[in-house]
Amino acid sequence: MHIMEGFLPTPWWQLWFAVSIPVILYGIHKLNRLVKEKREILPLLAVAGAFIFVLSSLKLPSVNGSCSHPTGTGIAAIMFGPAITAVLGTIVLVYQALFLAHGGLTTLGANVFSMGIVGPIVAYLVYKAGMKANLNLYLVVFLATAFGDWATYVTTSVELALAFPAASGGVLVSFTRFATIFAVTQVPLAIMEGAISALLFKYVVDVKSDILVEMKVIEDKVVKKLRGISA
Repeated sequence: MHIMEGFLPTPWWQLWFAVSIPVILYGIHKLNRLVKEKREILPLLAVAGAFIFVLSSLKLPSVNGSCSHPTGTGIAAIMFGPAITAVLGTIVLVYQALFLAHGGLTTLGANVFSMGIVGPIVAYLVYKAGMKANLNLYLVVFLATAFGDWATYVTTSVELALAFPAASGGVLVSFTRFATIFAVTQVPLAIMEGAISALLFKYVVDVKSDILVEMKVIEDKVVKKLRGISA
């Protein structure tokens, strides 16, 4: 998903910065407020950030100028919401661009938009819909993180297609080509990410369920049901 340094032409790399920066600034505001109100969430923030870093560093070659890998942002979106996840994703992407030659600084806006904004929004919405439908918690986490991953790569395909429309067929044909190539690796990777995310969330529920309940990520009755405690 990381689009490499210098790959996007003008005006596309500037456009994605313009779209992403307001979301990041809003996320910083929300993050500062949350940390001031609930210092106890710092370990969870660290876990979420580390999870994003580790999974998104496991890159496989994909289309020219990009790559395939899990994103890890779904868990953060579930626990902290899309805006704060955008901040965590930005921190990870900057570090990877500077020290791992993974992504780039000129393409940071595009990479943040796909991995740090659109993917987390989709994961958050799927999670909320699944919980409202009273589905199993861990199934919902699996679905939310997998769909968030796929949304990231659909968005990256759009970004690449807009910048490099096909000579015959334009943006739509180009999008189909990019998305098809991504799908070869990303369909199984997203399923794997969903399973790993569900396991991690189970651990978080086991050790920090009180914080999740306080932040209204899950309801207390759901925790009791998972632990076999009658209401």
